[in-house]
Amino acid sequence: MKLSTLLRWPRTLFARLALILFVSLALVQTLSVWLTMTERDQTMTNVMMGYIEREVTSSVALLDHLPANERAEWLPRLARRTYTFNLGPGVAGAPPDAKLSARVAQSIADGIGKRYPLTANAVPGDPDRLQVHLQLSDGTPLTIDYRPMPGAPLSPWLSWLLVLQLVVLAACCWLAVRLATRPLSHLARAADTLGPDLKVERLPEDGPDEVARAARAFNAMQDRIRLYMTERLQILAAISHDLQTPITRMRLRVDVMDESPEGAKLQQDLKEMETMVKEGVTYARTMHGASEAPLRIDPNALFDSLVFDYVDAGQDVSLHGRIDTALVTRPQALRRIVGNLVDNALKFGGAAEIRVASQDGRVRVSVLDRGPGIPDESLEAVFEPFYRLEGSRNRGTGGTGLGLAIARQLALAMDATLSLRNRPDGGLEATLVLKGVG
Repeated sequence: MKLSTLLRWPRTLFARLALILFVSLALVQTLSVWLTMTERDQTMTNVMMGYIEREVTSSVALLDHLPANERAEWLPRLARRTYTFNLGPGVAGAPPDAKLSARVAQSIADGIGKRYPLTANAVPGDPDRLQVHLQLSDGTPLTIDYRPMPGAPLSPWLSWLLVLQLVVLAACCWLAVRLATRPLSHLARAADTLGPDLKVERLPEDGPDEVARAARAFNAMQDRIRLYMTERLQILAAISHDLQTPITRMRLRVDVMDESPEGAKLQQDLKEMETMVKEGVTYARTMHGASEAPLRIDPNALFDSLVFDYVDAGQDVSLHGRIDTALVTRPQALRRIVGNLVDNALKFGGAAEIRVASQDGRVRVSVLDRGPGIPDESLEAVFEPFYRLEGSRNRGTGGTGLGLAIARQLALAMDATLSLRNRPDGGLEATLVLKGVG
């Protein structure tokens, strides 16, 4: 099948199944109507042939027995809707060519042809019209003029009934396909909403066998993932606990050592190790899911407090814009995300500018800096844990490569989006878009 043909198909399984079922049933219905109408016409034709044969035979016999002067009076009485009798030679022409006319001629011939020799011909200019010529016993010419009916008239309500049948077919197809594909929609929605918190609602394990089996498999997959995440968090927490004690002892021993360049370097290494351990546990917790419950907060107060903390610490952080509505979110997670973004801006740009705005039920928080930016091909890679950019992240910055990874995981847990882009005039812009404005 050509690609252009495939592209014209509906994109959803629901639409494809509904279209296939409706078209198939509509074709079957059309074929059924056509077969019924054809059989109806054939049956009526057969009945009409027998009727014509009997009626014409009786009429010709009656005219033959009547006195010649009384025959003309009987002609209107013997006329029928499809044929009339004329005392005369009629019109000559070619043999009948139309199928129905030929059958009529044969029926008349079968009824009276043995007693009254006859000829039949089509009327010139009207191939469906038939004239049968014969002579009565006294030699009087008689013409049977046959004009076939165009067909049995249809009842006026039949077309409306057919339309109603198509509507019922469409409704039944829609209902059947919807019932069949609804579990798939529920499964896809559950898979889409399966986030780091692993708190997606369990699928009902009922319905057809295939659907119930898929629901059980999905629920079991959630349980396994939750178990794996819990085990990983426990392992990291245990490692953190076990490492913090020797790190603390080592820092105490370094503190009592004589001041020397090697001692300062060792002290810095220990601080980096301690920071990395804490950040690793924090990242594992965000991957496992945040336990913080969403609250209705005043976002302006939260951002003001955040900025004041940085300003009090002597950092160049500014806030622009206001949010004109309350916000339902996880305040500590939001503060951690924005804090991580501001820390990055201060680290690589020396200053941070926070811009907030609300529009169409969403809150947009942007953190801008004047740093070196990030290569376009690495704008998504920097969200990976422990990813470092050459030349921008090094031991001197004190970074662990987890700040943006933690921010992205917290954003996912909050049903928010976090993205980065390089500013046209230099620097980097990190944008957090939150849903659920109250």
